Amino acid sequence: MKKIGLTLLTAFVGGAMALGTYKVIENKYADNMSFDDKQQVYFASNHMTPNITSSAGEVDLTQAAAAVTPAVVYIRTTYSSNTSDPREDQLQRMFGDMFGQRMPQRSQPQMASGSGVIISPDGYIVTNNHVVAKADKIEITTNDHRRFKAKVIGTDPNTDLALIKIDADNLPIVKLGNSDDARVGEWVLAVGNPFNLTSTVTAGIVSAKGRGIGIIGQDNNDDDNPFGPTRNSGQPKARAGIESFIQTDAAINPGNSGGALVNTRGELIGINSAIASHTGSYEGYGFAIPINLAKKVLNDIKKYGAVKRGMIGVTFADLSETDKTQGINTDKTNGLYVTGVLPNSAGEAAGLKEGDIITKVEGNTVYESSDLQERVARLQPGDKINLTIARGNAEKNVTVTLKPETAPVRTAASRSSSELYNKLGASFMPLNANQKAKFHVNNGVMVTQVREGGIIDEAELPTGTVITSINKMPINNTNDIDKAVTNLKNGLMTISGYYPDGTKFNNTFSVEE
Repeated sequence: MKKIGLTLLTAFVGGAMALGTYKVIENKYADNMSFDDKQQVYFASNHMTPNITSSAGEVDLTQAAAAVTPAVVYIRTTYSSNTSDPREDQLQRMFGDMFGQRMPQRSQPQMASGSGVIISPDGYIVTNNHVVAKADKIEITTNDHRRFKAKVIGTDPNTDLALIKIDADNLPIVKLGNSDDARVGEWVLAVGNPFNLTSTVTAGIVSAKGRGIGIIGQDNNDDDNPFGPTRNSGQPKARAGIESFIQTDAAINPGNSGGALVNTRGELIGINSAIASHTGSYEGYGFAIPINLAKKVLNDIKKYGAVKRGMIGVTFADLSETDKTQGINTDKTNGLYVTGVLPNSAGEAAGLKEGDIITKVEGNTVYESSDLQERVARLQPGDKINLTIARGNAEKNVTVTLKPETAPVRTAASRSSSELYNKLGASFMPLNANQKAKFHVNNGVMVTQVREGGIIDEAELPTGTVITSINKMPINNTNDIDKAVTNLKNGLMTISGYYPDGTKFNNTFSVEE
């Protein structure tokens, strides 16, 4: 019995010594191990690491394609010659030629094409606003080659969505999914009608989420780029629309616009809307409107005929875009810097102040404006949204009750002021102390966004420009701009200030009131 005990003790001590020696050797030579070897050691010994399985399982896309294709329709639109000039409508210019394949005839009605997705058995179809905007006739061809005339129930240019309807029953539909659950790297299918090739399916993955590419609501007067959105245009664009695109590398081409982006379960997670391209054809990046945003827009259109939006009532600049926020005294690199709070707005009621930095929305980090805009765009007036803001060195949570979007009653004078302000085509932020010191001025505003076609754009004043006076009136904020732009003499407006490099300018423009 003693021999057995001695043997066990000897074995235990020997094993401990061997393990100790292994650990010494492992630590000594760990730095010489390759990353592959380190990974193998780590995952072999770390039994708590969960096994990751593909969201698609074995990649078989045939069932998803079979489920979705019958509900994706071909849309053909006709435009009369006096409304078909693509320069008459910015979205038609940016999207219609690129996705709609509009023919170049000028003396006769023109035609364009796109895609749509049936979302209700009684004939409701979702597509892009730019596919049907200003169309005189809309013809739908279903996957089984039936043809219908469609009518527009309503459109929302701010999200580039439209709801149309055909008179039919028992139609196949696509199941609405949850775009919040879509994961980067997940397999997806794009289904549409590129180049008039009906019922075309392409596959790829989700490349990114929450993309804002500055396309919706943008003017585009660049004759060298007739096909619309590209990502190398130099100056950042103002974002007039609501953008939080799902980016995918599934091939999307002219005619896919308005078609379906679905996951491997055949669930609709996005409406294909744009591509990043130098040529107008696929170059690797496509963008789809998240279905969770589309659901709210489409339900509102069906119920009210228009979208009812809740508003926070603040203006802001992305901290990530340093040229728009230079001089702000903060160590944060992500968030939205509040440049103004509108009077009687939801933001004012919640206690938001100019200079606050919105860092989170509903507990999720805000990296760019789309992170906030898309969340708010899903809500109705009266809904509440939780924000985290940084003020000074402290962070606090605030609950904002959204107020309805209203059109304020204006006098003739204020309406003229608003129209002239809009003609400037820019957004502005008051200078802080650091910026005033940098430019050696006592007052001024900084240009934070420039919209093409406005006075600021025509004057070639880039973002980061400081405007100190308009018509010899000192400028400190947007209220000063409102007053100054109405103080015209002989229809002339004089803008003075400094370029971002500190060079002084004094430019005079002719303005039609």
